[in-house]
Amino acid sequence: MPFVTTSDGTEIFYKDWGPRNAQPIVFHHGWPLSSDDWDAQLMFFLGEGFRVVAHDRRGHGRSSQTSGGHEMDTYAADVAALAQALDLLNAVHIGHSTGGGEVARYVARHGQPMGRVAKAVLIGAVPPIMVKSETNPGGLPLEVFDGFRTQTAGNRAQFFRDVPAGPFYGFNRPGADVKHGVIDNWWRQGMTGAANAHYECIKAFSETDFTEDLKAITVPTLVMHGDDDQIVPIADSALLSSKLVPGAMLKVYPGLPHGMCATHPEIINPDLLAFVRG
Repeated sequence: MPFVTTSDGTEIFYKDWGPRNAQPIVFHHGWPLSSDDWDAQLMFFLGEGFRVVAHDRRGHGRSSQTSGGHEMDTYAADVAALAQALDLLNAVHIGHSTGGGEVARYVARHGQPMGRVAKAVLIGAVPPIMVKSETNPGGLPLEVFDGFRTQTAGNRAQFFRDVPAGPFYGFNRPGADVKHGVIDNWWRQGMTGAANAHYECIKAFSETDFTEDLKAITVPTLVMHGDDDQIVPIADSALLSSKLVPGAMLKVYPGLPHGMCATHPEIINPDLLAFVRG
């Protein structure tokens, strides 16, 4: 399997499909998943002639189950190592949820001066910051994330069944079209990763402040969010992030859930394609 080895010896698994001379699109997955969560987008863009790249974050999927480095600075540095190893230039970086935070930090700190990034997309993304504080009164209370940690450490297998069966895909809504294969796939991806990485990543996605990263992004950026996102509420994420990134475009999807890339690819993929080619 293809891996890139980082400076601390971590092996980052990646997929790299399509023509090497085509424009690369790099996908960054959410917690606690893997690059497999992008199947619908990888196949779509591959069919459109792009080079598609997706990696498993350290401690997730098939990458090394490390004892440390489960924070945004290291996540972004791992992406930089991947981009350098594959010589990715003029790439479009697309991140979902935690992956959106990873995109913001990577683009702001590693991607722009060297011409590695052409555009960025944040989908249901965690920036600017999720946790509630005096400076972020609309955020979620720390107790919410403490609950995530307790359930991840205590009975991860059950927790990773409850999340996709409920709020992640909106399957807890009345009349929802529940897709059991999607639930099973979420559980499979989550259980492939390491419990310690998933536990520590909760702090990374909930307490990291991406405000300055967002302000530093100079490439064209699209912010996409479902207004029925129960995991990353839109009011304290996309509606703020889109104002912090200079010139960012905001696209809101009425009634769509956090995991809308999996539940509604027929809506999301064409919009992504239009932005990439626009």
